[in-house]
Amino acid sequence: MIALVALAALAALVQGAIRTEPPAALRIVGGVRTVMIAVVRLDGQPAVRADELLTALGGRLSRVDEGRWTVALPGLTLDLRDGVPFAGTVTGAVPLSAPPRWIAGVLVLPLSLVTDLLPRLAAGVRYDMARAELLVPGAGERAANEATTTGTVFARAARSAAADAPTPGPKPVPRRPSGGRAARSGAERRIVVVDAGHGGPDRGMHGPVGGASTLYEKDITLSVAHRLADALRDRGVDVVMTRTTDTLIALSDRGRIANRMRGDLFLSVHVNAANPNWRDPGSARGFETYFLAEAKTEDDRRVERMENEAVRFETSAEAPKNDPLAFIINDMAQNEHLRESSDLASAVQRALGRMHPGPSRGVKQAGFRVLVTAYMPAVLIEIGFGTNRAEAAWMRDDARQGQIAASIADAAVEYLGRYERRVGSQP
Repeated sequence: MIALVALAALAALVQGAIRTEPPAALRIVGGVRTVMIAVVRLDGQPAVRADELLTALGGRLSRVDEGRWTVALPGLTLDLRDGVPFAGTVTGAVPLSAPPRWIAGVLVLPLSLVTDLLPRLAAGVRYDMARAELLVPGAGERAANEATTTGTVFARAARSAAADAPTPGPKPVPRRPSGGRAARSGAERRIVVVDAGHGGPDRGMHGPVGGASTLYEKDITLSVAHRLADALRDRGVDVVMTRTTDTLIALSDRGRIANRMRGDLFLSVHVNAANPNWRDPGSARGFETYFLAEAKTEDDRRVERMENEAVRFETSAEAPKNDPLAFIINDMAQNEHLRESSDLASAVQRALGRMHPGPSRGVKQAGFRVLVTAYMPAVLIEIGFGTNRAEAAWMRDDARQGQIAASIADAAVEYLGRYERRVGSQP
């Protein structure tokens, strides 16, 4: 009986520590003073007023231009734009659960910026979910930790009023010094958008064939995408990730995020699955890279349908009235991107071929929705077959994922250098 009571008490404590609903108020401890700020609702999502948060933390808000602000918080400076679900930091852009909004003269921030972003990026900041408390350093420590440089990504985005408009090919980039690493100062850095396929309720493919499902595409793609982002940063490239956690991002929104962030390249990582109608589907293996164009073969169309099926999870998305693929392919600017994307896909295939145990299945083309809205060189990379038992085990290995990421990063940097030389040689 005593044991049952103890278990019930423990269960109650655990239940109290797990919040399934956002708090009605947020307690900030250790800032200017201990204060409570209200948690409001914005488009159904929990949010806080920036002025109340900054007053409690001793931070400041500076307007850069129309719809853009610099927010100085404990140990961190953020670059924010109205309606853009990303925050610029000194190391690049990070996604937000919802965009900041300017409403009736007040900047409203998603609650996750306080409960997730600050604890991850600001030194000494912690969030206690059970108590709904944000614990921050004292004023002296805060001044020592505070970043003084804003994110370069949003500075770049602000220079273009037409960030969503197509432009022919990636923007010229600074020449690389010997050793293959891009210069980290004195010139504008490149931006590569890394897209982890699927996510949230959309698990993607599962495998391997002939056994219990131990691999889900969304998990492998996210893990490889994080490693790819790190590998690109090591090579002097700024990175934007369309998702950093297990969440669903609409297919059409992924390309729009890349446009908004003024990306040079768009790399979408996926895991392949065999056609169940093949004679021996479990034996299919290898890697292939796609660029956006009309599919040529039935198998290309099968992969296209498989990857585009994710749209069924987007319950709020409306189907386009016209075929967007036909429109974009006929657009001259986009055709320029198609040529560049084919070159990028070839570079990725060559790089993966130097380390992948499976056969190269070549550069292919198909009408992937995730590529349709990205107005830049863009490819979708099928890194292997999760339906193959040996290849599934290979892709789950941390070291192998690091090698995949390093190979794709090398290909991206190689392509950018080649494009730069082509542009530099033109009269």
